[in-house]
Amino acid sequence: MPTTPYLLLLALVAAERIAELVTARRNAVRSLARGAREYGRGHYPAMVALHAALLAGCALEAPYRPFLPVLGWTALGLAVAAQGLRWWCVATLGPRWNTRVLVVPGLPLVTGGPYRWLRHPNYVAVVAEGLALPLVHSAWLTATAFTVLNALLLRVRITCEDRALATCGGVGTPDAHAAAAGPGIPRTSGLPGVAP
Repeated sequence: MPTTPYLLLLALVAAERIAELVTARRNAVRSLARGAREYGRGHYPAMVALHAALLAGCALEAPYRPFLPVLGWTALGLAVAAQGLRWWCVATLGPRWNTRVLVVPGLPLVTGGPYRWLRHPNYVAVVAEGLALPLVHSAWLTATAFTVLNALLLRVRITCEDRALATCGGVGTPDAHAAAAGPGIPRTSGLPGVAP
């Protein structure tokens, strides 16, 4: 995959991120109207900046890296699978999905879809994509930097979501990206009951 198609792929991912933000904003308005309380406001700008830096790092590093077919096509498959998982989380949580951690009082925990098997499926998608997307074009520095910084940020984020859930007696989903509660994020993207 020469650099130009890779840059097109990054543009498509950027467009997807914009779609996520539009969806999250719409869902946040609904959640806040239902009395949602937001948690983790302080780390949210760092999360947004890190995800933007991932795309910028990929675009800046790729011209200096070769496309290695076995690595590149495998990484592309993983990146596409990560998008599928992310949107499965969004679809499962519906209007509860958000990138912020919002707790809506009285909502039950989401236990369907990917939440049946994983506590934080959206963050699994984020981790996979953060590693795979740069490696599509051998951007190993970006993959490494994002993976390390994202691990630090996810420690903060998941702790925040777990505390948010504890305040509402376990109501919600443990992955702010997954439930609109809670995206990220953000169970990258939500907490059912919690809107990330």
